Parts: sequence; C-alpha cells; structure tokens
Amino acid sequence: MTFGTISTQIKNRVIHFGHTPDPDDAFMFYGFATNQVRIPGFQINHVLEDIETLNQKALGQEIDVTAISAAMYPHLYANYWILPMGASVGRNYGPIVAQKKGNRPKGRTIGIPGFHTTSYLLLQLYTDGYEAKVYRFDDIPGALQKGEVDYGLLIHEAQLTFDSLGLEKIMDLGVAWSKDTHLPIPLGLDVIRKNMGKELAWEIAIAFRKSIECALAQRADAIRYAQQFGRGLEGNLTDRFVGMYVNQDTLNLGEEGERALSVLFDKAYRAGIYKSPTIVDVLKP
Repeated sequence: MTFGTISTQIKNRVIHFGHTPDPDDAFMFYGFATNQVRIPGFQINHVLEDIETLNQKALGQEIDVTAISAAMYPHLYANYWILPMGASVGRNYGPIVAQKKGNRPKGRTIGIPGFHTTSYLLLQLYTDGYEAKVYRFDDIPGALQKGEVDYGLLIHEAQLTFDSLGLEKIMDLGVAWSKDTHLPIPLGLDVIRKNMGKELAWEIAIAFRKSIECALAQRADAIRYAQQFGRGLEGNLTDRFVGMYVNQDTLNLGEEGERALSVLFDKAYRAGIYKSPTIVDVLKP
C-alpha cells in the first residue's frame, strides 16, 4: 500500500513515529513495521518509549507523530492535532487500582505511571487522599509486591494479569467513568505536529489507518508480532488485550469520542486540574 507523492518537506525526509512498546501500539503499527504500508519519499523512524516519556517528548515537540495520554493533550493543542485514528478507548473498562492480595494497607501511597497520564487524571477525578509516587508503568506491580507502595494504578497488560501477580483489584476507573458519563473513555491518543502542514498530516493519517487495517486483516500474524512486546503475555491474553484497545474506536474516534474528550477536559478544568479550557482539535481532511 503506497500513497501519492507528498510535496511538503520535513527534515531529512524522515517521519518520527512515537509509540509505546506494548502489544496494542505494536499491533497498530504492524503495517508500517512489515513495510506493507509506506509513505513514498519518506522514511519512518519508530521511537519506542513508555507513555510518560512520550508525553514529555511531545511537550518539547520532539516527535512528528506520537502516542500520548489523552490527559496530556490540554498542554499540546496549540502545536498538535489529534488524529481521528489510533486512539485507545475503553468502554466500561480502564485503568485499575489494585493492592496486594490479602493486604489491608494502613497508608495511602499509590504507584502511578506518570502525572500526565489519563489513568492519574481519572484517579484524581474519582478518588482523593492518595499520595502518588511515579514509577515506570511495568514496575508498579513489583513495587506493590515489595510493599514499596500501598496501592498501584495499573495500565496496559497488568489490567489482565494482576491476579496472577498476586494482586487484587479494588476499583476500575473506566467503570467509574462510564457510570458517571455514559461515554467511552479515551485513554490514549495519537497526535501530529501542526507545523507539518495539513496536507502532509492527512497523508500520514491515512497511512496510519491503513497500517491498523492491515493488522486487523492479518490478525493472527499481527498478534504474533505484537506478542513480543507483551512482557511474557501469552498469545490468548495478547489477543484479548489488543481487542480491548484496537477496535472500531481506534479506526475512527468519531463524534462520540470527541464528545468524551470534551467532557473529560471540562471535568478536569472544573476540578481545577487544568488552568484553562481545552480545544479538542481533531485533524480533518
């Protein structure tokens, strides 16, 4: 799959794509990774980092196209469009608060994957009284097991594997959101720099959608590719996890997804988490 010639120039004709080293993101980039989807005249450079690192890189406009936490977008909307594809959306599920099995913590420390993550934003909206300590997301289960924190805010595959890790769920923040708003929760977004120009940005967006469609069409092979990013996640759980966050919402955020983002940002603004309202600026053709 190739696309028409792009006249807009970017530095060294290289497009830098940032995404997390996780099965769902890897699955979405399967078409690019296997060279079945290309953007003629441009080289694609994959920047693999945990989500909080990508959030910070986006803040410095270091990456052309990148996954971010939805909660980060209010700090970025002047410089980035939201892509209408690539979002990680939960419908009545999301990040979970967990503790060690059989443990009744006396304190209120909680390991979180970053202050700019959507999971932490939801924690602030639906709970209070926690003392947050930042860990890389995949170190949080270990921190709980070792007793370094009383609770853990779990994202990615730990949402499925917590029981086998000796942990128990005490709250699903996606469920709390759903009961409150009756909307899906956009947890992660993909964004693209506005100074690339709309013509090139839309060409890249279409290519990205083709990469996702390629993975969905070749699901078994794409799952095997994504499994290497699952940190020991078995094939059936990899498929289940990918299915949670790569779906029709991923192909098209749509009006409902945009409305959910507006509600999320408005709630956070009214709660005093953001200093000003946020414009939800989704790239359109």
